[in-house]
Amino acid sequence: MIKNIVFDLGNVLISFRPPEYLVKKNYPENIRNTILTDVFGSTEWRMLDNGDITTREAIDAISMKSSLKREEIALVFSFRTDIMFPLDDNVRLLPGLKKQGFRLFYLSNFPLDIFDEIKDGYYFFKYFDGGIISSEVKLSKPDIRIFKYLLKKYSMKPGECFYVDDIETNVMAAESAGIKGLTTNGNPDISEMLEKELKFSTGLK
Repeated sequence: MIKNIVFDLGNVLISFRPPEYLVKKNYPENIRNTILTDVFGSTEWRMLDNGDITTREAIDAISMKSSLKREEIALVFSFRTDIMFPLDDNVRLLPGLKKQGFRLFYLSNFPLDIFDEIKDGYYFFKYFDGGIISSEVKLSKPDIRIFKYLLKKYSMKPGECFYVDDIETNVMAAESAGIKGLTTNGNPDISEMLEKELKFSTGLK
């Protein structure tokens, strides 16, 4: 029986789509591609998620090998939170799930400095019973150890947990830890998907 529902944050509860943001801000295509590759696709970006380096260290390292200037890279880092906004249809599921008796948790790859900022700014974190951020524990999805860390920290049984993520490899890692999962592929309204998987009514129209 499922007692605990664990949510990824990015593109499950919080939209994070850098390509769309760069288009909206009228960056030329060649610059967009360079930013996406050199910044968002960099090893340093993953190291930030894992808590291995600071933002300043990431900017310095990327500037050493990118055609972008250091100030341009720093600007990209400065608007990370501008790219993010709550996915309202998915966020609205949380209070209903709580009322039905589920314990709610988050498990996400996130740099700690940015997470602290959005956690203070987004009201829906009040519905969570706890959670794990990759940079806090220096483990990142799809490493199975981060799922085991979550289970141990909150004394949860794998068979009583359900995990929701937009990326299939992360869900596969959860399932390898014994946690049933749902891959949303970034769907901004997962109410029907979640209802079908959990076989309960969300109470939403």
